[in-house]
Amino acid sequence: MDVEGALRRAGLRATRQRIAVLEALAGRGRMVTAQELHHELRRTKGGPGLATVYRTLASLAEAGEIDTFPRDGEQAFRLCGDDHHHHLVCQTCGQVEEVEASEVEAWVARVARRRGFRVTGHTADIFGLCRACS
Repeated sequence: MDVEGALRRAGLRATRQRIAVLEALAGRGRMVTAQELHHELRRTKGGPGLATVYRTLASLAEAGEIDTFPRDGEQAFRLCGDDHHHHLVCQTCGQVEEVEASEVEAWVARVARRRGFRVTGHTADIFGLCRACS
């Protein structure tokens, strides 16, 4: 992952603390809240403050560099792939699985066609329980 490029696209300078936030998201299968991420990062010397974590995550989400999910009245975050995709989200453990767009697109087209609707965009996050939590 091009951490510095992601920060640049979000309009952020690539500071050590912002790089730490983005690197902590990389390779993670589960979504994480800003509080959880801050707790994890503060164990490292010179880890970012909570305000930096919140601002960095908000800027990255606004720029479309990370995805957001509702979780227990908070917003949770996950670094996903660049291709158009959708999500299966476990409401118990926070595991997020990406679903290829092609698996959803046919359904979207079928539903819209039946109702005479012209689709200009869509999002599809499916919430439930993963195999381990079922």
